[in-house]
Amino acid sequence: MEKNIIYNDVLPLGRNEKEKLLSQHSCAIWMTGLSGSGKTTFGLGLEKVLFEKGFLVQVLDGDLIRKGINSNLRFTVEDRVENIRRISEITKLFVQSGIITINCFISPTNEIREMAKGIIGKDDFVEVYINAPLAVCEQRDKKGLYAKARRGEITDFTGINSPFDIPQNPDLELDTANLSEEETVQKALEFILPRIQLLK
Repeated sequence: MEKNIIYNDVLPLGRNEKEKLLSQHSCAIWMTGLSGSGKTTFGLGLEKVLFEKGFLVQVLDGDLIRKGINSNLRFTVEDRVENIRRISEITKLFVQSGIITINCFISPTNEIREMAKGIIGKDDFVEVYINAPLAVCEQRDKKGLYAKARRGEITDFTGINSPFDIPQNPDLELDTANLSEEETVQKALEFILPRIQLLK
């Protein structure tokens, strides 16, 4: 039987070494808001601008995650909690590897968001509330999900027959109903850049 090999003289590389290699401070930019509020559109726009400035960024969003690692989950209360728990654990791995992570998830309750913050770590968790009124979100709904929810074809749909807890003290609030995508990204950059730039 082959014995386990133990590298007694080799220590694992830490987060600081990886951040120095990437010349950035990693964190999780956690965007919460109703479906259609603009989380993923804004997240991808922010990723592009940060990448152009030399930062390594990974965007995680609901559709991507539910097609892969969380494809076995439904939309029950229990599965929604498990969805965010798994996402938070993945995000923690990215952050510990020095990578800035942009998370685009409804994460509708204060309890769920606090769980995510607890897993990732409060010092690495930047809560961004993507604020758009329900009426605006319904107008933007290309998938017709709100209409299906109002017809009773989708149950437990956030904003219609399932609650959304408005963040009370987000680190940043962005009004995507009244700001253009460029204005939203610029406002976010002014807030985020000082947090992710590595002092030389």
